[in-house]
Amino acid sequence: MSEQEVSEKLETFRNLLLSYATGGHVENDEYQRRRAELLKHKVLRDRLPRFVRTCQDLKQFWAFIKQQSDTYEGRRIYLWGEFNPLIEDMATLSEAPPDRRVDAALTKLDSDTVVQAWRDALDRRLTDPDGAITSARSLLESVCKHILDDSDVPYEARTDLPGLYKLTADVVRLAPSQQTEDTLRRVLGGCITVVDGVGAMRNALGDAHGRGRSSVKPESRHAELAVNLAGAAATFLVQTWEAKRERAI
Repeated sequence: MSEQEVSEKLETFRNLLLSYATGGHVENDEYQRRRAELLKHKVLRDRLPRFVRTCQDLKQFWAFIKQQSDTYEGRRIYLWGEFNPLIEDMATLSEAPPDRRVDAALTKLDSDTVVQAWRDALDRRLTDPDGAITSARSLLESVCKHILDDSDVPYEARTDLPGLYKLTADVVRLAPSQQTEDTLRRVLGGCITVVDGVGAMRNALGDAHGRGRSSVKPESRHAELAVNLAGAAATFLVQTWEAKRERAI
């Protein structure tokens, strides 16, 4: 479920509760179905208002909401306050301009694999942080491999992300050792650190490996960091690769 879909489902569920809390007719089956849709996403479940997690049917919800206010207006204000911040968070994520810029840059590689990895990372940021972190690394790996393939630069199947990035940086002239300006060397050295970090996050927090009892569970903020870093690095690689090819024409 994407952030846009989550936002829409949250808004629909909020409106359903608003209607019931102010004298409207709502079927209990609909309440339970829509509630179950939201609760099945483990990360979203933790961010839902507590009463959504505890009120299993409309009878229980009514017992709860009538205690919050004796008036329709008071109940509206309460429910808006409980739901609106989360709805707005989801809407902001789904409409973020940087996401669209990354999408536009990646389509230049003409690769369904690259575009799908990016969209998977975006869709999973909130509801599946583990998967989003893994998709972020897959995005960078795919971008590097496409540039290396187009440049006829060989690499081994077992080459990890840091290794792929270093090969790609050499191809597009982004390696720190290829720069004469000290500031640029430091910035591009930072890019290597970012890419290494995304790879390390995937190994430590992603869903590609099994976990022990003491493993850290990633949160949506970890996923958003990994996705944003991967998107920025991937865009920079693609734009630099495009500029290099244009100069060669």
